[in-house]
Amino acid sequence: MPHVEEPTDVDLLHRAKAGDFESFERLVSQLQPRVYGLAFRILHQSQDAEDVTQQTFLALVEHLPGFREESSLATWVLRIATNFCLKILRKRRGSKTIALSELGPEDSYSNLPHPQFISAWTRTAEEIAQQSELRSEIEHAMQELDEKYRLVFLLRDVEGLSVRETAEAMELTESTVKVRLLRARLALRERLTSKFGDPEQALVPDHRHT
Repeated sequence: MPHVEEPTDVDLLHRAKAGDFESFERLVSQLQPRVYGLAFRILHQSQDAEDVTQQTFLALVEHLPGFREESSLATWVLRIATNFCLKILRKRRGSKTIALSELGPEDSYSNLPHPQFISAWTRTAEEIAQQSELRSEIEHAMQELDEKYRLVFLLRDVEGLSVRETAEAMELTESTVKVRLLRARLALRERLTSKFGDPEQALVPDHRHT
């Protein structure tokens, strides 16, 4: 029998836009774990994450014919999901807006935070990555990040979007994404280094001249 190539995401997208519901269902099945995972990491509640997932794909049904393919489908869908997540966060906090796109002095490379604990790690990053304790530490550390840093880290480093795609999803410039990502990574490394670093090799920063 001749080998039949599986349709690509672009093939499925074009078929779905033409009204092929089976292709649409295949796209949904591929994207659903990513959408739910992102929503749960932002909202920390399974019911809210499920609601966001449903709302996202209902919106996809409604707006798919108008999708102009200027970005990848995954980026577009994650952007929709992120917007629904932000609506829930606003409702929880009773505020009208979460100013993720509002820039401040921290959105530049000046005044980056000084690490409080500098040390070589007692194990390699590969060894640590194989341990469930690292994943738990990262989850806890992410929860402590400021919202605008956490979302950039989730989209770029967890979901694997490029800097450009992350900027599109959050309606930010690429330079702002890079700064916020650096701050998020520094904060996470600070926490992980304090746990996995070798205390005997630790260096205490000298703040007398800062």
